[in-house]
Amino acid sequence: MIKDILVFSLSSNIELTNKVCALLGIERSKSEIHHFADGECLATSLEDVRGKKVYIIQSTCKPVNDRIMETLIFIDGVKRANCREVTVIMPYYGYARQDRIAHINEPISAKLVADLFTNVGVKRVLTVELHTPQIQGFFGVPLDNLSPSFLFAKYLNKYLNRNNEGDPDHIAIVAPDHGAMYRARDLANFIPNTSIVVIDKRRPKPNVAEITNVVGDIEGKVCIMVDDIIDTGGTILAGAKVLKDRGAKSVIICCSHALFNGNALEKFEAADYIEKVVCTDTIEHPEFAESKKITVISIAEMIADCIRSHESHEKIKDQYARFH
Repeated sequence: MIKDILVFSLSSNIELTNKVCALLGIERSKSEIHHFADGECLATSLEDVRGKKVYIIQSTCKPVNDRIMETLIFIDGVKRANCREVTVIMPYYGYARQDRIAHINEPISAKLVADLFTNVGVKRVLTVELHTPQIQGFFGVPLDNLSPSFLFAKYLNKYLNRNNEGDPDHIAIVAPDHGAMYRARDLANFIPNTSIVVIDKRRPKPNVAEITNVVGDIEGKVCIMVDDIIDTGGTILAGAKVLKDRGAKSVIICCSHALFNGNALEKFEAADYIEKVVCTDTIEHPEFAESKKITVISIAEMIADCIRSHESHEKIKDQYARFH
């Protein structure tokens, strides 16, 4: 079923790609990335791609523009080498937060990047936890937006039961803002009978949040905050502190994409009001291995299952699909 596919990693997600290939029972296909002194890059396949289905696993994370150009250049190369088709697996989609015109003269960069990948000739795109689901409509090719909620719930159910905190009446799933409500509901589907809470906040400027209210009962409960991205960490830490100050028993944070820019890691390590941060490996952070507070769960099985589903022409498993 998978004998005619090649799975590549470029400069990001090498460890994740190795895990995916191990689950598929194949070797990671070899590629070469070279960055020149003037900032240009050359990304090429070291495999014969003629007539093969090519899968490229590459998050467009920091340095974002380099990752995007590596991927586009690599796609152009394998297309010119007469590969059969190209699927881009982009666990983290950079520029996703620039998805609308918030102020006059602003671009919609998420659409611009989608156009680049559409026009270079990819067959389909697969990503994890888009910042907003409507970004799917920016692409002119099929896009699957996968949800890690099942993976979070699988881990949390074991963790909470081990600590005798698995009673759903004592758990609140918290959306850190109104835009994250559907993520909270999604997670609640896999941790049934829990209550849902939302933090009412506004953003006067990027990476700054003002919390005005907490809507829902959190008194004495384990609060599970769920969001897609942690960047510098200031916003979600402020929300977590409010929850703790207002009577939460403990606070656990789940995030799909741990950007952790600046001194975010140090801030989380120092935050005694946070019990644990659970994130996925859409973005590689080797330094997390030394952290006692951060747990990384892998999306490799989810990605491998989706590749199998595509190759067998079957639908993606319900627990991974997100249709809202």
